[in-house]
Order: sequence, then C-alpha cells, then structure tokens
Amino acid sequence: MATIFHLALASDWAEAEVSGSYTISTRGRSLAEEGFIHASRADQWTGVRDRFYADVTEPLVLLHIDTDLLDVPVVEEPASPGGSETFPHIYGRLPAAAVVKAIPLPPAPAAAPVAPAPVADPAPAAAAARPGESFTRLYFREIFFNAAILMLAITVSVLGMVVGGTADDRTGPGIGGVAGLALGLVAARWLYRRRHAARTAA
Repeated sequence: MATIFHLALASDWAEAEVSGSYTISTRGRSLAEEGFIHASRADQWTGVRDRFYADVTEPLVLLHIDTDLLDVPVVEEPASPGGSETFPHIYGRLPAAAVVKAIPLPPAPAAAPVAPAPVADPAPAAAAARPGESFTRLYFREIFFNAAILMLAITVSVLGMVVGGTADDRTGPGIGGVAGLALGLVAARWLYRRRHAARTAA
C-alpha cells in the first residue's frame, strides 16, 4: 500500500462522504477544470499547505489516500511545466472509500511579518511643495531660489573686491573678493538650509 495526501476543505470532504466521491482538484479548481486531482507525498503536503492554504480560514482536513484502493491512474508529474519536483496526480474521481483517514488540521503557521520597506526621506524640493502645486511650478520655483542665492554669493564677492580695492590697489581686490565670496557662500548656505528646514517642518 502506498499512501498519498490531499488537502481538502472540510466542507468539500463532507460532501464527498455523502456522494461517495471527491472531485476537487485543488483550491478553487475542480477535477473537470484541471483534469486531475493534486496530491502530495508525506514530505510535501506541509509545504503545499503553507504556500497555497495559509490564508484559508475554513477548516481543512488532510486526506490519507491508499493508492491500492483507487480505480484511476496516479501519475508522478512536475507541478508546472519544466519543474524538477514531481507530485502525484490522480487522474479521475477520488472514491471516498480510498481515503483511509481524514485528519482535521490546525491553521497553517502564520507567515513571518514582512517588515515594511523603509520610506526614504522626501527630497527638500518635494517637501517644499505646496498643496495642489504642479511639479513644473515647483521645479522652476526651486531653480529661481537657487539662482537667487548664487547671485547673492557673487554680489557679496564683488562688494568684497570693491571694498578691498579701496584699501589697497594691488592685493586688496583679490583678498576682498575671496573674503566676500566666502561670506556670500556662508550666507547662501544658511539661507538654503533655513528655507528647506522650515518647509520640511511645515
């Protein structure tokens, strides 16, 4: 005697006991639709339960089928074309008399919770968006703001050169320009960070 296994909804098995034969191929598919009844070996049925029946809330039973009591062929075939693992397929109705045991099963173990994907911090420009503002308008507003703070840095640098030139005609403009540029960049960076920090907080 060889024993193979089939997972069934308890309600479907109850109907089969009354009618004398079981005609469900697998979850949601009938024998007529599939052409055979899916079955498993002893080392396979728990994997089938965990993969295909984990979310089933109805009671399940594990049918122990004695292949010697079947009057239809049982064929070992891959679960899918090209697959390497084979499963027993019952090509015909399963007589209720061939089921030597029908054991109620506890619910499948809950799948491990999947951690949500980390949410990336929104880009400053996205955080600065106003309700109902289009992407194009937001894009150009950011471009104009960045251009404005760049012009501020250049203006402060030029002012530094002018001030330096009044102190010393030879080295003053260079020193004043470098000092002005440094001051302008610090001011521009401060304005940029302050603006986006305020937008993000809002």
